[in-house]
Amino acid sequence: MDLRLSPDDRVDTGAQRKPRASARAASGAAKPPRGSGPRRPKSRKVKKKRSGGMKFIVGLAYFCFTMLLIGGIAVAGIVVYYGRDLGSSATWEVPQRPPNIRVLASNGQLLTNRGQTGGEAVSISELPAYVGQAVIASEDRRFYSHFGVDPIGLTSVLIESARAGEFTRGASTITQQVAKNLFLTPDQTLGRKVQEALLAVWLEQNYTKDQILELYLNRVHFGSGATGIEAAAQTYFGISARNLSLGQAAMLAGILPAPSYYNPKTHPDRARERQQLALANMVRSGFITQEQAEAAAANMDAQITTQRVAGTEYYVADWVESLMNDYLGEVNEDVVVSTTLDWELQKHAEFVIKEAVAEQGESLDFSQAAFVAMDTEGRVRALVGGVDYSASSYNRAVTARRQPGSAFKPVVYLAALQQGYTPDTLMVDEPLDYNGWSPENSNGRYIGPVLLRDALAYSINTVAARLAIAIGPENVVETAYRLGFSSNFQAVPAIALGTQEVSLLELTNAYVPFANGGYGAIPNVITRITTTDGEVLYEETPSGPGRILTDEQVGMMNDMLRTGIQAGTGTRAALGNWPMAGKTGTSQRNRDALFVGYTANFVGGVWLGNDDDSATSVYGGQVPAQIWRDIMTQAHEGLPVADLPGNYVRLQDRVAAPVQNGVPATGQPVTLDQIQPPLDGQPAQQPGQMPAQMPSGQVPLQQQPVQPAPQPVPVQPDDGIGTLLDGLFG
Repeated sequence: MDLRLSPDDRVDTGAQRKPRASARAASGAAKPPRGSGPRRPKSRKVKKKRSGGMKFIVGLAYFCFTMLLIGGIAVAGIVVYYGRDLGSSATWEVPQRPPNIRVLASNGQLLTNRGQTGGEAVSISELPAYVGQAVIASEDRRFYSHFGVDPIGLTSVLIESARAGEFTRGASTITQQVAKNLFLTPDQTLGRKVQEALLAVWLEQNYTKDQILELYLNRVHFGSGATGIEAAAQTYFGISARNLSLGQAAMLAGILPAPSYYNPKTHPDRARERQQLALANMVRSGFITQEQAEAAAANMDAQITTQRVAGTEYYVADWVESLMNDYLGEVNEDVVVSTTLDWELQKHAEFVIKEAVAEQGESLDFSQAAFVAMDTEGRVRALVGGVDYSASSYNRAVTARRQPGSAFKPVVYLAALQQGYTPDTLMVDEPLDYNGWSPENSNGRYIGPVLLRDALAYSINTVAARLAIAIGPENVVETAYRLGFSSNFQAVPAIALGTQEVSLLELTNAYVPFANGGYGAIPNVITRITTTDGEVLYEETPSGPGRILTDEQVGMMNDMLRTGIQAGTGTRAALGNWPMAGKTGTSQRNRDALFVGYTANFVGGVWLGNDDDSATSVYGGQVPAQIWRDIMTQAHEGLPVADLPGNYVRLQDRVAAPVQNGVPATGQPVTLDQIQPPLDGQPAQQPGQMPAQMPSGQVPLQQQPVQPAPQPVPVQPDDGIGTLLDGLFG
């Protein structure tokens, strides 16, 4: 079949339509007027314009999506990069807060807190509501609405900083700050900020808002060594955070951005400005009214001045803290420690000590003092480690070791009693040269025969030295350890004169058996340790070495040491009608002046001197004895008078047997008045002469075997004995 296509069968093209139009014009057909006939659609031209606008919008959306995708990938990469250093979130946990040690006096009075934070953790439920509100209003107004990171707040800070040309303030939420404090370093780097945000989101997923706020309040630093709201309240206002007023809470919240700059102690004006700002923020957030804000700020002057002063009880708190490992091992939670400290006696002792140093220290060349008082079971009732804890926290009562001088002589005399000597034993006070060691009395004079009782009362050096040589220095050391000394003593004759260093605490404790009837004691300051929930971790139980002295030995020691108060070097310590005893002490070159005294209720020790070990112009029988009396007078107020324990009858109080040729017919020891005139006259015998017979059948000193002594230690006389003996013996 033959198929042919006519022109009409061809597909129309623009090129073909033009000739048609031309043909129509040539044929004389009129052009239809504008607006008549069927309107030709103009959609093709409009459609082109609309397609261009949509293309721009689509392109812009595509670009934004692409950038967001790239940005998201970049952010994800950054998060992954820095997040990998944090490890798996399954291993994340809030680190334990450093434990706090709350130290209380025996009456429950808070002494202070010890530990790295300076205060215990406090539950949010224990705090007034406005404490947390003040922090939220100042630090994170959208705390209860964000997810750990606050995009709105971040955007606001960025815009504000861009306008100012610098960063005007931080953008971290409270949750982010908790994350930083708990897990991270304070470095201002991109990596740290990313990690902070990650941890903040994790905290929000695992803890409630109140728990996060509680973590913040107990971990944030408030300056002056105070970490946590409780430590801050104690440091700046001397009260518990549980008792903070609205104004105080606002001030603490206000100082958080720069604790050292806004410190209420050093910059009170700046702190008040920040308080005003914090109160205004609370009003803006709807937590308080304007009237409440004005009332809260009105009385802050008086509240700031109630800052707690570091008193001498801080020495006790330091000592308690050092003992915690011995009582509990490692402390891993907040604990409450009840102590033996008598709050009223402690503050009175502090006052007396400071007054004595202020009034007499300069003229007598001493600048420091220490004091220890304990009951007859070894419980420490007061302890002053120095004049001013703020100036020096060094504890001169517990840590320092100094020469006790003649205050150590009772140990030597007790060792002699245990070897058969008695207070009525006669010794000879005369020049002594023992292998080159020649201890002397202060005035260079010697009185000849003298009873042990009087030799101790007047602190005669040569007699103490002769006793140590006669009984053996090793026996003196053994007796010292039995009394509770812990120092490392050397068994040399010079130990008799107190040349080896001890602490005031152990020296005072050594006198306790004389006051309690012969029972050894261990110094104790802690009675009870509990958790903050009341669980008992430690309870005091009776302890100690038991009875270490016989009743007769106690009686003999008290007989001798009482004489030292009645007529010897310690007369200034006399405590009214209270039976008491004690011993003075002054070390070589007058570097240390001491007095240790006791009644049937208390034992106390006083030390005066200088931290640089320089010489003083004070003796143990002067200011130390006066301090002891002034403190112990209050300690004994209201207590019934009690006699000292022990059983010993002096020879002159016994029924003496007839004397034949200077020797009792019954063979009993002679008394001093049977051999020489009373002690207020000149001795009947010349130095070097021994009595006809030594009491108790003892061998004269020069006939007793002695061991060679080590290298002698020169000892200066002490206790002002020269003046006293001059008046007593002519």
